Amino acid sequence: MLQKVATTGVDLDSVYDQTLQRIREQKGGRSRLGMEVLMWVSHAEWPLGIDELCHALAVEMDSTDLDPDNIPPQDTVIGSCLGLAVVEQEASTVRLIHYTLQEYLSRPGVLPGSHKTLGETCLTYLNYDQVKGLPVDEISNLGDMPFLEYSSLNWGSHAKMELSDHGMSLALELLNRYDNHISASLLFMKMHFYYLRSLPRPLFTGLHCASYFGIDELVAALIEMGGCDINQEDCRGFTPLIWAARQGNQGVVRLLLGHDDINHDKLGSCDQTPLSAAASQGLEGVLRLLLVLDDGPDKPDRSGHTPLWWAAFYGYEGVVRLLLARDDVDPDKPDHYNQTPLLVASSQGHEGVMRLLLARDDIDPDKPGYCGRTPLWRATSGGHEGAVRLLLARDDVNLNTPDNDGQTSLSAASSGGHEGVMRLLLARDDVDPNKTDNYGQTPLWWASFSKHEGAMRLLLARDDVNPNTPDNYGETPLETASRLGHMEVVELLRPQTTAISSTG
Repeated sequence: MLQKVATTGVDLDSVYDQTLQRIREQKGGRSRLGMEVLMWVSHAEWPLGIDELCHALAVEMDSTDLDPDNIPPQDTVIGSCLGLAVVEQEASTVRLIHYTLQEYLSRPGVLPGSHKTLGETCLTYLNYDQVKGLPVDEISNLGDMPFLEYSSLNWGSHAKMELSDHGMSLALELLNRYDNHISASLLFMKMHFYYLRSLPRPLFTGLHCASYFGIDELVAALIEMGGCDINQEDCRGFTPLIWAARQGNQGVVRLLLGHDDINHDKLGSCDQTPLSAAASQGLEGVLRLLLVLDDGPDKPDRSGHTPLWWAAFYGYEGVVRLLLARDDVDPDKPDHYNQTPLLVASSQGHEGVMRLLLARDDIDPDKPGYCGRTPLWRATSGGHEGAVRLLLARDDVNLNTPDNDGQTSLSAASSGGHEGVMRLLLARDDVDPNKTDNYGQTPLWWASFSKHEGAMRLLLARDDVNPNTPDNYGETPLETASRLGHMEVVELLRPQTTAISSTG
């Protein structure tokens, strides 16, 4: 982490200008080394370990393999910066001495062409003969190649920001054999964490990779060169269009959609269409491009999840608005588990999405889903007070509707100890605080069983709550708490049950 130290009254720009000038005036290659160190540390996608940095600095453009003699000593690397970079001892990562130095080095013109250089360095390294010869599925023993992971995962990010003709040539050299390159395995593992030996081939083609990173020029060049199927699935079932849609790469999406043979609503083995992929990531720009094609906006995946379902589940209000504006989108369409967009939005507490859905006349706000649980039941079980308020404001929502086990929303809230939700429910005249489920267990029983003292106090404060109601096994809340050793709960219940017994 960059340090924050007192700099009041100090002209830091002048100090940095002078120090960079001194670095440039160093002799014997230290000038170039010092500037490259600052370029890497300030523009890398993650904090580099000292070993990673030393190997990156050893890469020579247009070489076919890494020369070990080029790897600079760590002391030389840090010394060449004249104190502007240091090694964090605990993590062995290299950092700048102050956050203002990061701001200074990131200004246009201070280190021109940084991303071009970093991208070309990564690509040169990945095209080394010794790297190309590594087995695709052997990624566990790479300690002698510390720069391999960084270059595999980040070359595309640098190339997307600044791609030269030379970088383009290096990238095409890599991508034309990408599905048999270890960098594809490293990138794929970062995204999915699958055990590679169990996956079929092709693992991840060059076109998939360029679409993932969103590098328009590379996608266009690969298609122009021929030999690649723009609808081909990778081993996860994603097409290049799905990857571009998931990553929000609008340029690539537009480019792929411009081809007559693109299958824009293909449902592959990944169980997602490109439209669902964009909706599940909240990518409104990509969604607009896909919706122009005017077909398939309500197409479900193999689990019955539509694009609207995905957007509701993740709470993407903008995407929900776009889809609800369509006449060919059913806002109440359930998945294969009978879960509607409103139900999943309620379960996650996405109030904005719920408002959009509840404003529709063709929504059933009390429609039960999986296990007979209504949107209100799911909202109460999750403790989402705002969502509960929205549903309780409706006249067509029954707060006593039980699920398949007979458990009401109040029991669900009691079981979870959601006191705020319980207050909302108990304030209603139509709530039944003693309603038993299929096992004879009341809301108080659930609060006792789950050891939620606050929930119990709320229930016991009501005159119409019977603390002595036994369940189907003959156990009262007090007896259940005693059996489970919940002594604090026992102390709460004992005076109540004793008072009732004395009155009786």
